[in-house]
Amino acid sequence: MHTKLSPRMAVVGVSPTAEISNKLRTIAARGADVINLGEGELDFPTPAHICEAGIAAIRTGDTKYTAVSGTAALKAAIARKFKRENGLHYKPSEIIAGTGAKQLIFNALLATLDEGDEVIVPAPYWVSYPDMIRLAGAEPVVVPCKAEDGWKLTPADLARALTSRTRWVILNSPNNPTGAVYTLTELAELERVLVDHDAMVLADDIYEHIVHDGSFSAPAAAMPSLFDRILTVNGVSKGYSMTGWRLGYAGGPEWLIDAMDILQSQSTSNPSSISQAASIAALDGDMSFLADWKQQLSARREQVLTAVAAIPGFTAIPTPGAFYVFVNCTGLFGRRTPAGVMLSSDLDVANYILETSHVGMVHGSAFGMPGHLRIAYAIDDARLAEALSRMTETIAKLA
Repeated sequence: MHTKLSPRMAVVGVSPTAEISNKLRTIAARGADVINLGEGELDFPTPAHICEAGIAAIRTGDTKYTAVSGTAALKAAIARKFKRENGLHYKPSEIIAGTGAKQLIFNALLATLDEGDEVIVPAPYWVSYPDMIRLAGAEPVVVPCKAEDGWKLTPADLARALTSRTRWVILNSPNNPTGAVYTLTELAELERVLVDHDAMVLADDIYEHIVHDGSFSAPAAAMPSLFDRILTVNGVSKGYSMTGWRLGYAGGPEWLIDAMDILQSQSTSNPSSISQAASIAALDGDMSFLADWKQQLSARREQVLTAVAAIPGFTAIPTPGAFYVFVNCTGLFGRRTPAGVMLSSDLDVANYILETSHVGMVHGSAFGMPGHLRIAYAIDDARLAEALSRMTETIAKLA
């Protein structure tokens, strides 16, 4: 049978995080004890009151289609959240819910980009941004950020990257994979660069609730002069440990939300009615559980940073937010494995650790920053300690 794929498939690959998980499953199927430090999700269970709201929705028959962009009740809860936590005021017509924040980002890009358009993507970046941009027909303009700048986009670098073709600037704070958190002052400085340009800002705030040092500032609140051209994307996946519930939401200009609604109506339609009911309980409910989660995550972060500092060839700066440590592994380049293979890239290092110690991490090249590894530390304490121990022993065997 003759099969022909669309040319657009040539510009997109499998998500590296999913690829690592698949590799680990293959190794585990051979009977090995694998530890995944590549998955971007919390190990904590979804809080009970949120689960109960989902169960109640099933029992009361709340299992039918809803409005494509979400129920009125969910939109009202999202609006309350934006006002209460971020000082942002959105009307229901300026809010949309989707099957995860990922879908909403893709729909926003698909609705606005054309051939020849550009999107500024600060690196290190979440792995999906460039592929989404290319699938929408535009070009990602990757702007490398530096560890000495806290892995954050500087006003000077932003100004140099802007052109007449720039349609979007993506800001992800707290950042995946570095944990970088933009301050109110830093966002105001970026605003001054953008105020005379017509580029829009895509604010990916999905890790908002996971901040260890300092505080979170929503770009849409920190850049008031740009409010009408900022899309604020968020969701319940990270802050409420609800990755599998697949519920994201966004607030932005009505013309853009309308376009995203149309795209969604012709693709996935509404997000799960059950997930919507549970998300109302999440957004309106008690968040006292978060303090304990963040305490555990902070302790794990220190555990990882301490282990990394003790491994010759590894370095990392402290990470203010999210649940990742972004490790510079270039100090291992040129070393040889016990089998005599020379390590010359971050992928080499990641594969050596994966195959030898059965600990999986995503290599920095996947995030647009070669020479690094991302350690996701939101896993059980004992398993994290075991993974760090195995990694230390494996690297010690290098010549």
